[in-house]
Amino acid sequence: MNTVTRPRILVVGAGFAGVECVRRLERKLSPDEADVTLVTPRAYQLYLPLLPQVASGVLTPQSIAVSLRRSKKYRTRIIPGGAIGVDLKAKVCVIRTITDQIVDEPYDYIVLAPGSVTRTFDIPGLTDHAFGMKTLAEAAYVRDHVISQLDLADASDDPAERAARLQFVVVGGGYAGTETAACLQRLTHAAVKRYPRLDPGLIKWHLIDIAPKLMPELGDKLGHSASEILRRRGIEISLGVSIDKAGPEEVTFTDGRVIPTRTLIWTAGVVASPLIATLGAETVRGRLAVTTDMNLPGQDGVFALGDAAAVPDEAKGVEGAMCPPTAQHALRQGKHVADNVIATLRDQPMKPYVHKDLGLVVDLGGKDAVSKPLGIELRGVPAQAVARGYHWSALRTNVAKTRVMTNWVLNAVAGDDFVRTGFQTGRSLKLKDMEAVSACLTPEQVRAHVEGSERIEQ
Repeated sequence: MNTVTRPRILVVGAGFAGVECVRRLERKLSPDEADVTLVTPRAYQLYLPLLPQVASGVLTPQSIAVSLRRSKKYRTRIIPGGAIGVDLKAKVCVIRTITDQIVDEPYDYIVLAPGSVTRTFDIPGLTDHAFGMKTLAEAAYVRDHVISQLDLADASDDPAERAARLQFVVVGGGYAGTETAACLQRLTHAAVKRYPRLDPGLIKWHLIDIAPKLMPELGDKLGHSASEILRRRGIEISLGVSIDKAGPEEVTFTDGRVIPTRTLIWTAGVVASPLIATLGAETVRGRLAVTTDMNLPGQDGVFALGDAAAVPDEAKGVEGAMCPPTAQHALRQGKHVADNVIATLRDQPMKPYVHKDLGLVVDLGGKDAVSKPLGIELRGVPAQAVARGYHWSALRTNVAKTRVMTNWVLNAVAGDDFVRTGFQTGRSLKLKDMEAVSACLTPEQVRAHVEGSERIEQ
């Protein structure tokens, strides 16, 4: 009797790109055409652009964590773990499960969408003392930490300690850093009214970036508008400056200034997942070099997209231009890769990815925002409406949309109770604790592991 094995499609990563790819495959493939498997340590898709609003308490963590198991119609098998290596020759993905077991997952087609990790530099004390803003746990933890600084400052009789606890430093003048500083500054500004012993003038926020401009993608006018909004709120912006070293009670800037603080939040960019380095393939600034159809050159059935791939930006019409690592591109690349995988399965030609950027939105909290939809510059309430409208429409399920809208309305009407949820009593969630960038294997280790597994099976 002949046994027919369905092609195995393995998708790595449950971010915007990976989830959109999986859902498209489920909709367009019949159950008998292929088996689809998704590798992810968490059974939810995180809506990253709204993390600053979780940190500031405007949104609850659950509202931006969209479950992958909510609907019964989804047939994708989910492996709870993280990919730590890929052997392209053997067509095997090495996975470390959430129970710390290492398993091999064979595939016929693989879609690599492992996303990115926080970019750090060799700065003394950085990973030991800085907080990140890349995961749901980090956002919730940072909120607890910031509120606890107000509690501890209020309880302290030492003027120096009180002043240090009420100084906050955010590194990174991109969207994540700017929105984080803006949202958390609003949190402390509102919360300090509940602390009659604290002088609101002691609360100081610093936003620094090594670049000469804040969010240069917005253009000079909107970037200047965003800077003016933040400065009016009392946020000190320092450009052309970074961190020289970080300690538990102070941060030293590269311009020589020493800031006494217990809070350093690092959002200075991202780099592709370390999984990409295990392939031993060509990269562009750490991102996997792929063709316009997001296929890895010389490797049939290997696709990469999202933050981890250097996808040529055909819409710009400029040689060497690459798609930026934004949610907007990741969503569309996920659907496009799914179509190309299906085309390959059905012996049809693949199509190149082309998408014209629709614009940018920056939510600064309250009525403040700057947006540039389709090249139109907006500020204030109109920009805020566009920003929140875009985020709301991009949420994948009606349940998530309902939760987010309810949170927005409730926060606008009733405000915040500034409650700490208890993360401070647990283990530390600094950069070194949150992103296991050293978890992946080297290409040699991957090959040795796979060959050892093959010998055992024989």
